[in-house]
Amino acid sequence: MAVTDIATRTYNHNFRLDPIVRSLLDTDFYKLLMVQMIRHLHPDVLATFSVINRTKSVRLADIIDEGELRAQLDHARGLRFTNKELIWLAGNSFYGQTRMFSPDFISWLRGFQLPDYDLRRTDDGQYELHFDGPWTHTSLWEIPALAIINELKSRAAMRDKGRFALDILYARAKARLWEKVERLRQLPDLVISDFGTRRRHGFLWQRWCVEALKEGLGNRFIGTSNVLLAMDADLEAIGTNAHELPMVAAALARNDAELRHAPYQVLEDWQQHYGGNLLIALPDAFGTASFLAHAPDWLADWTGFRPDSMPPIEGGEQIIRWWQEKGRDPREKLLIFSDGMDIDSIEKCYHHFHGRVRMSFGWGTNLTNDFRGCDPDAGADNEDALAPISLVCKVTSANGRPAVKLSDNPAKATGKPEEIARYRQIFGAPEGEGWSVRV
Repeated sequence: MAVTDIATRTYNHNFRLDPIVRSLLDTDFYKLLMVQMIRHLHPDVLATFSVINRTKSVRLADIIDEGELRAQLDHARGLRFTNKELIWLAGNSFYGQTRMFSPDFISWLRGFQLPDYDLRRTDDGQYELHFDGPWTHTSLWEIPALAIINELKSRAAMRDKGRFALDILYARAKARLWEKVERLRQLPDLVISDFGTRRRHGFLWQRWCVEALKEGLGNRFIGTSNVLLAMDADLEAIGTNAHELPMVAAALARNDAELRHAPYQVLEDWQQHYGGNLLIALPDAFGTASFLAHAPDWLADWTGFRPDSMPPIEGGEQIIRWWQEKGRDPREKLLIFSDGMDIDSIEKCYHHFHGRVRMSFGWGTNLTNDFRGCDPDAGADNEDALAPISLVCKVTSANGRPAVKLSDNPAKATGKPEEIARYRQIFGAPEGEGWSVRV
C-alpha cells in the first residue's frame, strides 16, 4: 500500500464530506463470523445496539457537530460490498481454513445495507445513538459507528491546527509507536495483532500503525482484526466471537435455567459452525469465576480463552488453574490478552506467562489512538483533546427483552440496574463496590 502523508490529508479535511468509513469491509473480522452464524440460527431475532460513552466528562455533542455525524452515518448506510471484496472473502483462506464463508452468505452480503439509526442529543451533552432491526443487520453497525464517532472527535480536535503543527503531532505519535515497536522486538516469542479499529484515531492512522508493525515486527505481527486492512496489506484477518452472543442468548432465555446455560449454548453453536483456531472462549460476559465454575468439560479441549475485563495476569492465572483442574497442560493452550493492553502490560504478561502457556496479544486503543502528549499546541485547557475515550456500542435488547453484560469489572457492566441485580443473583457475581452504578 502507498504511504499517505497523514498530516496533509488531515489538513485538507475541508471537503463537503470526507468519508470516514469507505467500505463495509472496514470492520472487525469477528463481526462477519458471528453474523454468518446468527443468520443461520437466529435470522428472525431483532436486536437493538446502543452507543454508550463511558467517559462522561467528554461531552461528545458539544464536540461533534450533529450534521457531520448524520452525514457520516448516512454515507455508511449507502455503502455496499463490492465484487472485489466478496471475491476475496469467498476465495481467501482464514486461519488455514478455505471457504470460511458459505456461498449463500456471500450472496446475502451482496445485497446488504446497514439499517437506519435513531440519533438525538441529550441534555448532558451526549448523543443517544441506537440501531434497531434484525440482529443480522444491527450487529454490523457497531464497528463503523464507533469508528465514525472517534474519528470525528479527532478531526474536531485538529480542525484549527496549521500544517506544521499537524506535521509535528504525527511525527511525535510515529516516534512514540516506533519506540514501542523497538521494545516489542526484545520479546522473541511474541505473537501480536492489531485490534484497534473500534477506538482508532482515524482510518489512515490505523493503516500506518499496521504497516509499521508489519515492517517492524515481521512474522511476530500475525495480522489485524480489520478486514479491509487485512485484504489491502495481505495480512491474516484475526478474530473469533464477542459478548453479544451470550448477551442475546441470555436475553432470549425463557427461564433461569436457560439463562445460566446461555454462555455455553452459544459456544456449542460456535463449535458446530467453526473449528480449529477459532475455538476461543470469551468467559467474562457474566463473570469469569461463574463461567469457569460451571463450564462443561468439553470446553477444556478448545484452543484457548480470551480474558477480557479482569487484570490480565489475574485472569490468566484463573484460567490456567481451571485447565490444570481439568487435567490439561496449559503449555498446549492459548491465552489471548486484549483488554487495554499497551507496551508495559504486554511486557509484564509476556514475562509472567512465558513458557507456561501459549500467548497472543490483541493491541487496540493504545496502538491506534495514543496521541497523549503529542500535541504541540496543547495547553492547560486542551491537552487531553486527543486522549481516547471509553466508547462502546453494545446490544441493549433482543426481541424487546433487555440485554445485560456483567463483566469482571463493574465499570463495564451494561443494562438496567434491576436486570444487572437479577443476573448477579443468578450467576453468583461476587460482592463489591461499583455494581450499583449503571453504565
